[in-house]
Amino acid sequence: MPGTLAPKSVAAKTLRWFDAHARILPWRARPGQTPDPYRVWLSEILLQQTTTTGAAPYFEEFLRRWPSVQALAAASPEDVMSAFAGLGYYSRARNLHACAKAVAAAGRFPEDEAALRALPGIGPYTAAAVAAIAFGRKATPVDGNIARIVSRVAGLREAIVVNRRAIEEFARRLTPARRAGDFAQALMDIGATICRPRAPACPACPLREDCRAAASGEPEAFPGRPERKPRPEKVGAAFFAVRADGAFLARRRPPRGLLGGTMELPGGPWAPGEIAQVGADSAPFPARWTRLPGHVEHVFTHFTLRLALFCAPAPTPAPEGLVFIAPDAVERAGFSGLMRKAAAYAAG
Repeated sequence: MPGTLAPKSVAAKTLRWFDAHARILPWRARPGQTPDPYRVWLSEILLQQTTTTGAAPYFEEFLRRWPSVQALAAASPEDVMSAFAGLGYYSRARNLHACAKAVAAAGRFPEDEAALRALPGIGPYTAAAVAAIAFGRKATPVDGNIARIVSRVAGLREAIVVNRRAIEEFARRLTPARRAGDFAQALMDIGATICRPRAPACPACPLREDCRAAASGEPEAFPGRPERKPRPEKVGAAFFAVRADGAFLARRRPPRGLLGGTMELPGGPWAPGEIAQVGADSAPFPARWTRLPGHVEHVFTHFTLRLALFCAPAPTPAPEGLVFIAPDAVERAGFSGLMRKAAAYAAG
């Protein structure tokens, strides 16, 4: 069993590994380059609840359209929302734009955690990540990968969700005064490629000699997993009114709330119930609505949604509050993943 951890030794091993094995990512500065705070901040927002593979094309598209924070601040909220479509958690897009406007007005990103946390959409993790990676401050971001590594190295069996304070305190002890940003990125890389939730590659890990979980012989037992609660289910209806040329009617959701600001097929409220009992009573206008067989299912963080789809010919002109969307404009119109799925199902 490893003895008392030496933070300086852990940091040195981690940084040596990073110098040899760092992942090449589109937002990451190459050795010798000065990190760009805009790229660091943008990547951290896009990576929330999103994998590196999923975030990369969005990052490249954002940089192509808005190469600076000033350019992003000058964009319309609708364009930013459309560029974000498909990533989910759409409050990020609203906060992204609001933060860009605040930074552009100030002339630059602040460098310390407290000032960064005062910006829209920047919480403790993102503030620490930007401070450490972009500005070299001694800050300790703790994402899921880092929390898992710290739990294993320190031998903390409790689930991350109930042990977060102890994990963050231990991570701060390990963070070096110099190269804190590289140290954080190294742990992110180790967590993504070696210290995986399942089947960790312990022999390849630079911290294997310091790791209590590895020494126990059952590293996957660290950290423990919280008890899963049943996910509630909701049902609703969506209405696909289509013109002869294939264009269909849609509307924009209110700016706040779930999927706020995205485009959607019109429909009624979502509530607990049976999908078989969903009718066309919440239709946006009178028509001869035909229910399609089956339904569309989508899993949100806190509930599962089942949508019944109803079709009818679209009236012209478009009723108040609705607009026609051409089939080839769906990808850029700002539909959420759920509503793109529903539109494809109805059109199919």
